[in-house]
Amino acid sequence: MKGIFITVEGSEGSGKTSLIQGLLPLLAERSNALVMTTREPGGIPLAERIRDIILDLQSEEMDEKTESLLFAASRREHLVKKILPALEEGKLIIADRFVDSSLAYQGVGRGLGIETIAALNAFVTEGLEPDLTLYLDLKPKEGLARIQQNRANEVNRLDLLGLKFHQKVHVGYLKIAKENPQRVVVINAQQALAKVIADCFEVIIHRFPKLFKEKSSDNLK
Repeated sequence: MKGIFITVEGSEGSGKTSLIQGLLPLLAERSNALVMTTREPGGIPLAERIRDIILDLQSEEMDEKTESLLFAASRREHLVKKILPALEEGKLIIADRFVDSSLAYQGVGRGLGIETIAALNAFVTEGLEPDLTLYLDLKPKEGLARIQQNRANEVNRLDLLGLKFHQKVHVGYLKIAKENPQRVVVINAQQALAKVIADCFEVIIHRFPKLFKEKSSDNLK
């Protein structure tokens, strides 16, 4: 692939969307690549419709394996219709969630097993992995408090699963980060948003220096 694939991961309320919105203008201005953002589940019309089903409060009784399969189906469509073509075109992709989310949420949070969910997603992605994953680490209690404070009117089905579930997800993410130190960089999401953006931008600059113009090496100051 000619492009670069960066994913942003984190528990509910960790600030992934705000981070991506902050990174986009910096990357568009300072990198030599065409920058594209996307999200999972979603990113293309069919995958967005699957997202609506997954997150709908009326889907409360959904079977856990059904949930995992819906995430996988959405991911496959998103991958073949949007991510792979963009990588072939040499774009820099910033994605809000990818396989790590399924490993943490369904593998650990739902108790289906990381190995089981990894095998399902290996079939879906045909082995494609991000070049870099920025994991926004935040204690679940703080993340859920942020949701209630900042987007209580947009709460979805996963937001309502309770603190115990989200603590399991947090443990899952930490396990994934520990086992993939070359790919996953842990970012302290407890910091002010501006600092989180600056830290992530610095990681990207150092990981992919050829993407940036010489003047951008002056860094964020």
